[in-house]
This record gives sequence, C-alpha cells and structure tokens, in this order.
Amino acid sequence: MGLADREYYREEQTGWRIGGDHSMVTILIAINAAVYLLQVLFDSNGDKDNFTDALCVHADLFSHPWDAWQLLTAGFAHDPSSILHILFNMFALWLFGRDVEAIYGRAEFLRIYLVTMVLSALAWVAVQFATGDTDHQVKMLGASGAITGIMIIFVMHYPKRVVYIWGLIPVPVWLLGVFFVLSNLFGMGGVTNPNEPQVAYEAHLAGALIGFLYYQSGFNFGRFFPSKLKFPGSGKPKLRVHAPEESAETFDQRLDRILAKIADKGIDSLSAEEQRLLEDASRRMQRRRS
Repeated sequence: MGLADREYYREEQTGWRIGGDHSMVTILIAINAAVYLLQVLFDSNGDKDNFTDALCVHADLFSHPWDAWQLLTAGFAHDPSSILHILFNMFALWLFGRDVEAIYGRAEFLRIYLVTMVLSALAWVAVQFATGDTDHQVKMLGASGAITGIMIIFVMHYPKRVVYIWGLIPVPVWLLGVFFVLSNLFGMGGVTNPNEPQVAYEAHLAGALIGFLYYQSGFNFGRFFPSKLKFPGSGKPKLRVHAPEESAETFDQRLDRILAKIADKGIDSLSAEEQRLLEDASRRMQRRRS
C-alpha cells in the first residue's frame, strides 16, 4: 500500500473533497440507507418494484452482459419489504468494517468493499448459469457478499476477539466465521422453499473466499485503482518526512504498549502515529512469514 493512501501521511488539504473526513464505513452505511429509502418510496405501490428490479443483478446476466453495472448496484439495494435485511447488513458492516478500515485506510477499504461486492455477485451469476437456473425473474440484491469479505478479513486479523451474540453470549470471532461459512455451505446444498425469500449463499461464500485470499496474499487493490477520489486540479498529496526506523528493542517496547492500549481501550483509541507503527509491525511479520 502506498504512503499516499494513508490519511495520517498527508498534509492538510484545502478545498472540497468527496467524502469529507467521515469514515468510509459511515459513508457506505449512509449510501445504503439512502438507496433503501428510495426503494421504499418508488416501490410502495403493491407489487410494482420496478426501481428495485432495475438495481438487482439477474440470473440471466450472461445473456445481456450490457447490464453488468447491476453487479455493483445490487450491492447497494436491499429488500424493501423487510427492514431487517438492511439493518443486519449495516450492523455487520459497522461491527467489522471499522477495524478493517483502520488497518488498510479509507481508500483501500472502499476498494476491497466494491471489488468483493462485484466479484461475489458475479460468482452468484456464474453458479446460476452453471446450474441452468437462468430465469430472468431470479435475482439477487444486498451487501452481504461484500460484508462477508470484510468480516473474514476482520477474523483473520483478530481471531481471538470476542463478540456477544444478542449482547449476552461471548463468542470468539474465529468461531463465528467458521459457523457462518459452514452454514452457507450447508444452505447452498440444502432444499429451499420457493415461497420463502431465497438466500444468496453462493455470494456469501464467494465474499468469504475473496476476503481470505486478500488477507493471505497481502494483495493491494491500490495498484490498479486511484488512491482517492478528488475534484480536478486538486493535485497530488504531499508526503511528510518521518524519522528513521527505530531499533528492534525500542520498536518492540512501543508495540507492546500499543497492544496493551488496544486490549484496554480498543483500536479506535490509537493515534495516527500508533496506527502507523502497528502497520509497520504487521508488514515485518508478513516478511518473516514469506
């Protein structure tokens, strides 16, 4: 990941910027909520769900590839007849996305989210094509594929982190991740009721696989996409000059203090300098493994 992709390496910039200073998780939740409100407004007349239908990706996409843009729009649409669909997805994005964004930076987090969204939807279409289920009325929508990828990346970074189911039952996230993957595997191979809402198990599993491969490979989408959306003429960000790398002993001591701070107050309590040192430690460990 380039230095210019990190918020704390940049000099303060003036002028208008897309997204402001809000976290990317907050921006994505706001966009999903806005799209959902539009769906409710435009598709409130009985069975006339033309707006939602236009956003969905359809099982017969390969027969009309000019609608490939739906691979993206489907990830921002949710079932307008059930508010729980978007609530559960946005809660999961908020729960897992904040720490993942803190690790990779706002720009790379957005790239991970969008690429996983498109590829997981494409995987769903490919499975429908392979199984011969290419009815145009079969369609998929929802951010679950992208959010599953984010969740798996979170699990890989923090396998021992504990979450509380219903606010009561403590569960390590690695176990939650395993349960989610297995439940989707069994769900994909099970018999479904055509009269009930269908779950895109294939998209979930594809998102999980993409998240796993992304973490394991150390890949960075910033090599192929712009690091930040800016208006024309805003120029490239200037880089600050930082002190040389510390000795191994001093580095380890500071890292121990940062890890203790995370355990006590959470990763959101870290300063920009502490986040930089934590990322340096992560890169060192990856080099040792390779």
